[in-house]
Amino acid sequence: MAAYIVLGLVVVIALWAVGVYNRLRTQKNQVENAFAQIDVQLKRRYDLIPNLVEVARGYMQHEASTLEAVTRARNQAVAASDALRSHARDGKALAAFSAAEQALGGDLGRLMMTVEAYPDLKADAQMQSLSEEIASTENRIGFARQAFNDQVLAFNDRASQFPDLIVARLLGFAHMGMLESTTSAQERTAPQVRF
Repeated sequence: MAAYIVLGLVVVIALWAVGVYNRLRTQKNQVENAFAQIDVQLKRRYDLIPNLVEVARGYMQHEASTLEAVTRARNQAVAASDALRSHARDGKALAAFSAAEQALGGDLGRLMMTVEAYPDLKADAQMQSLSEEIASTENRIGFARQAFNDQVLAFNDRASQFPDLIVARLLGFAHMGMLESTTSAQERTAPQVRF
């Protein structure tokens, strides 16, 4: 009789552990899917940037350093994205990816501000179309980043709450990092407008 009770208890614990594992695995897959959505939008942006630079190059011959900075930042962001994809979202790769994306965003923003100084370039139909595509893609990246962070939060919450924490630790479900758009407190503060 006692053997049946022990056996029943072992079966219940095993079924519970399998259920927890399946929920954690499902949430980890959702995190990976959310990152894949970001990856699609990043690829789109990476493909648009060389076209934007080429259109601008004809007008902005005196701004070669800006164009080179954008191209260099794009290449670094592509490399960081590839590294993150192949290293299963580990902390170092995620930090390098965030830094590369932040640098690309800054250089791309400087390029767009420089475009404002060239009325002919700003009026160019191809440049307007590419600028709209970049802006649309940036918005999509922001939404995809938020969806990714929501999935990571749900996974981290589940993997860090008792009793699921026990199964998560035993089976190697590690805490996942979130994507941040900025890294310093100064960059996170809203600009002050004064009249």
